[in-house]
Amino acid sequence: QQNPNFSGWLRSISGRSDQSGEPFLKPRGVPVRLTFWLLPPQVEDLFLTFAKKASAFNSWFENAEEDLTDPVRCNSLEEIRALREAHEAFRSSLSSAQADFNQLAELDQQIKSYQVVSNPYTWFTMEALEETWRNLQKIIKERELELQKEQRRQEENDKLRQEFAQHANAFHQWLQETRFFLELRWKNEGRPELFYLIVSPQRKHQEIRAMRSQLKKIEDLGAAMEEALILDNKYTEHSTVGLAQQNTTGVTEEALKEFSMMFKHFDKEKSGRLNHQEFKSCLRSLGYDLPMVEEGEPDPEFEAILDTVDPNRDGNVSLQEYMAFMISRETENVKSSEEIESAFRALSAENKPYVTKEELYQNLTKEQADYCLSHMKPYLDSKGRELPSAFDFVEFTRSLFVN
Repeated sequence: QQNPNFSGWLRSISGRSDQSGEPFLKPRGVPVRLTFWLLPPQVEDLFLTFAKKASAFNSWFENAEEDLTDPVRCNSLEEIRALREAHEAFRSSLSSAQADFNQLAELDQQIKSYQVVSNPYTWFTMEALEETWRNLQKIIKERELELQKEQRRQEENDKLRQEFAQHANAFHQWLQETRFFLELRWKNEGRPELFYLIVSPQRKHQEIRAMRSQLKKIEDLGAAMEEALILDNKYTEHSTVGLAQQNTTGVTEEALKEFSMMFKHFDKEKSGRLNHQEFKSCLRSLGYDLPMVEEGEPDPEFEAILDTVDPNRDGNVSLQEYMAFMISRETENVKSSEEIESAFRALSAENKPYVTKEELYQNLTKEQADYCLSHMKPYLDSKGRELPSAFDFVEFTRSLFVN
């Protein structure tokens, strides 16, 4: 309903009356730029209050919209739970936003009671804010559906992690008990700590075949994890590559874990792949001394690496390709029985062709020394005489390579 006091005030300053009874915000002959000065004090206060509150409400909405439309992509159940807790906290704060929205609606009704046109202090209208509020409710529902979907995905991923860990841990325990390789270390001053690998005794063929099927199961689970972009597993420290390679390489589980974590760090998009620039940064972080070259300039050293990890130049390096490359660079494989013989010879006094029981226990762990003594034959001199407490490491190592 038209406010009679406001209509009378407007007619008094315009010097004319309107037969229809409609008030004029801009009297005849008054420039547009002076129109704002014609607002009565109570209307101007309402306009200013509405403008301030509308601006604050819109800023809050823009921040909320940015958070609600941020892609939901997690790496663990803990992460998705944290996101859902944050969303519930946001839902709890909506009551305050609802109160602000209601205040804006009340202000809008008061302003409209004066039958004036648009607010000169803001371009926000109540109709636009109502549309914003409706859009917010829609975004909230979409966000909740995405969070529920991600929750189900992470629950499935966690089950996959646990299943992989169960098989991997059991397989690793078997490897520990039936080690195909023993680690030989010597720590004499001036000699680097060396890890030569020595083949353990032959195992029952049936047991080995059974464990091969277990390794195949682990590899299948590992492939499923890679497809699901699962790059870490809190239930086990072992990986498919680590379990498959530890029988033939000197790469430790700690090194393999470091490789995997560094890959994850540079995989910002969580795609399970690194582009060439990310791969180069990853290598530098791991200590590779790659030369700095200008963009567009040839980089033969890095290109040689790409020939190994990305020969078809599809522009990406997968986790599997990356791990295979890192292992190949870090591996210290035994090439021949002569290398192992040299390791044993260094343990023996004066480079003798045999090693004593005392020397084995002084330089090896008890388990390693026990193993060697149980599989090495007594050493026989040139006349076929058995030397006390002397064992033939040459025959031992050569027989291993024959086997």
